[in-house]
Amino acid sequence: MHFLRQVVDWLTSGAHWTGSGGIPTLFYKQLVLSAAVVAAGTLIGGGIGLVLGHTGRGSLLAVNAANAFRAVPTLALLTLLAIYPPISLKWNGFLCSFLALTVLAIPPILTNTYVGIREVDADVTDAARAMGLTGRQVMGRVELPLAIPFIMAGIRTASIEVVATSTLAAEVFYSDLGTPIIAGLNSNDSVEAFCGALLVAVMAGLVAISLGGVIKLVTPPGTRARGRSGSLLTSAPVVEVGV
Repeated sequence: MHFLRQVVDWLTSGAHWTGSGGIPTLFYKQLVLSAAVVAAGTLIGGGIGLVLGHTGRGSLLAVNAANAFRAVPTLALLTLLAIYPPISLKWNGFLCSFLALTVLAIPPILTNTYVGIREVDADVTDAARAMGLTGRQVMGRVELPLAIPFIMAGIRTASIEVVATSTLAAEVFYSDLGTPIIAGLNSNDSVEAFCGALLVAVMAGLVAISLGGVIKLVTPPGTRARGRSGSLLTSAPVVEVGV
């Protein structure tokens, strides 16, 4: 009970809610970093997955390479970028964190986009082509809308992973919710570290709930039917592709 009382005191202290190191500012900076990373991951991973899924070419190498990126330790990559002179001397911790976290965001988005496009019924695409649609029109008007549940599931997973991992940005002097965690660990202040971790968990939960709502909004009504396994497509998990 004493520990919980200390946690409440820390979270309700006015000193932790004002200034450049206040919770609102740290929350906002982590949200900005995470949003930028997910946007870049969607642009790169989603774009590659869309093209590969539509053409079916080069998928073996690209999807396996994307899954291999999952094994890259984010902290190690972040450290290397932070000490790399062209970056460390000209830029700040935001760029280092952005580059390292984008590597983390790409795999689930690329994989799910590819799988989503490939899962579109061939009869549907053949019918679209028979109606005179070009390959690009089929991809944009038919395949992409039908693959939205898979793509959004990948974006949702990537977003949660990025929010949770972006706390490492504090190691390269980018202040976000990881700052109280690192400061607490360095000073053996378990209350501060716990509060920072709790705030990160809250942010991740809010992101997951928000994107869950977005998935329902952007999913075409016809694809909300239950699949063979009985689970809704809108809640489809990230698909790992192995070949």
